[in-house]
Amino acid sequence: MAIEFNPMSDIDCEDPFSVYKRLRDEAPVHWSAEDEMFCVSRYSDVLTVLKEDELFSSSGTMTVLLRSIEVPINLRYGWKLLRFLLKTRISPFRIARAGNLITMDRPRHDVLRRIVGRGFTPRRIAEWEPRIRELVNERIVDLRSGERFDVVGDLASPLPTMIISEMLGIEPSRRDDFRRWSRSIIEVASGLSDPRTSDVMEHLGELFAYLQGIIRARRKQPRDDLISVLVDPRQEGVLDELDVIQFVVLLLVAGNETTTNLIGNAVHALIDRPDQIELLVREPERIENLVEEAVRFDGPLQFLFRSATRDTELAGVKIPKGSIVAAMVSSANRDERRFEDPDRFDITRDTSGHLGFGFGIHFCLGAALARLESRVALGALLPELKGFVRVEKQPERLETFLLRGRARLELEAA
Repeated sequence: MAIEFNPMSDIDCEDPFSVYKRLRDEAPVHWSAEDEMFCVSRYSDVLTVLKEDELFSSSGTMTVLLRSIEVPINLRYGWKLLRFLLKTRISPFRIARAGNLITMDRPRHDVLRRIVGRGFTPRRIAEWEPRIRELVNERIVDLRSGERFDVVGDLASPLPTMIISEMLGIEPSRRDDFRRWSRSIIEVASGLSDPRTSDVMEHLGELFAYLQGIIRARRKQPRDDLISVLVDPRQEGVLDELDVIQFVVLLLVAGNETTTNLIGNAVHALIDRPDQIELLVREPERIENLVEEAVRFDGPLQFLFRSATRDTELAGVKIPKGSIVAAMVSSANRDERRFEDPDRFDITRDTSGHLGFGFGIHFCLGAALARLESRVALGALLPELKGFVRVEKQPERLETFLLRGRARLELEAA
């Protein structure tokens, strides 16, 4: 029987991996007629799609994201859009032409990546460890006192937003506004809320206008923050205003959700495996491998999207020029052709080569920060987890085709 699988609507939130295995075995390059895309599920083929950036363009990402967000066409939404344009004074034609780091190809991608990469050097990321530890310790006070604790709501969700706001140099008095804007944008971009009923346009307008003021101030008087790194005119190569704002929005969506879901998924996997918790408490140096195994086993991201720049072929299937290709990284990371006994969560396994952070020129820019935040958070949580159980056996998952994570993960004393 032919497999019916449409990635934007047919994901089983609890167990997509049995479907992924069937795809790998029976239809490693599967055509989804409903979503009009080829779904690539085997590790070697996914790696090819991500590695061959001249053959598979990242512009496919924007195509799919625009498909997934149903933009309302009505007077109320038109008025919201007009207010956004008046507030930000940005031409709609400039916005339409502007790209983002994850949707760009060479050579513009390389120029932009080189500039923003200055803010994500190993030295700069390492400098944030003491502050991350401070925030984590503040957030888990209730857990340490034995009270009910939501791993997602109390720690994994607020932590990356707080760190990103501080990295950007957002004033403490505006950080509550920043978190509100961030949450609204993340929910729409992730498919968690409907743009027809959300206030995302107003929040985007407020964020854009606020960032415009920050950018102009930092051009005149740079400080020791990420926005200054991107716009300081004394440097060789800086970003224009719209590129900076686009990059900040990308940080909010990709940087927050990746780390939030990574931490939540790791704790969800560990809570059923007390032997692995014991091993980690005895040998805390294994925390790094815990993070990598969590990304491999139940990663935050399901798919990466590309478009074919010319006629090509994968696994004997012809892919015409212009076709959208879904590189199924979560399936690739469970491919038994690459990882032995892949459906077993094992913090002692060799996880090298997993594709949870992507591959090639679009390897996740914030991977080092996500890993650091996750290591610190999980390291603090581990000694406490032994005495806790889930409040719900199957915590509510995010209802989105693109991301994999929990809406909440409440623990209580056993």
